[in-house]
Amino acid sequence: MLKQIAEEGLYVEITGFRNVNVEKPDQLLKAIRGEQGDVNVQFFNAELVATWEHLYFAVIDALMAFRTKRNISKSLAVEIMLYASAQRQIKKAIEVVGVKSGASDIAVVIVSERHQTVESTVASVSKHFRKEPDEQVLGISPAKEKAIREAFRITENELSAVTKQNNRARALVDLVVERAALLSTRL
Repeated sequence: MLKQIAEEGLYVEITGFRNVNVEKPDQLLKAIRGEQGDVNVQFFNAELVATWEHLYFAVIDALMAFRTKRNISKSLAVEIMLYASAQRQIKKAIEVVGVKSGASDIAVVIVSERHQTVESTVASVSKHFRKEPDEQVLGISPAKEKAIREAFRITENELSAVTKQNNRARALVDLVVERAALLSTRL
């Protein structure tokens, strides 16, 4: 899903890949980043991503952190990881939503000033995995809801209190996005 953030002059692609084999996540990330020019790329464990909105708002929050000079890291890609995980420490962020060796379903965020760079980066990731993007991995299943609730410490009571019109998935997304947004308020 390609989005333009006009006020920042950026394009953001959020997509996923299903049934891939990530043996060495760090090496894969370096390879993808090395093939492209001015681009920020970050991989996430799709099993802990609460829809594309979760990652989109992590991008927005990370950009705001840089704009207001409240960023924790020097890299936009790492800052996105921090906000997506709602963690202030990089190591913990990777533990929460990062791609581990042997991962099967992954989410990808690509940010660049150029639309063409975003597209070529998606093509590069597809080539590495020998798969086409599959945004369905960003959806929420009952098993995924449970994993996300555990990772973000969302209780049943909290989820029930936020749920409107029997839409637990929407409530879960809202709670995860809220936790990420609150990251900038923590010292």
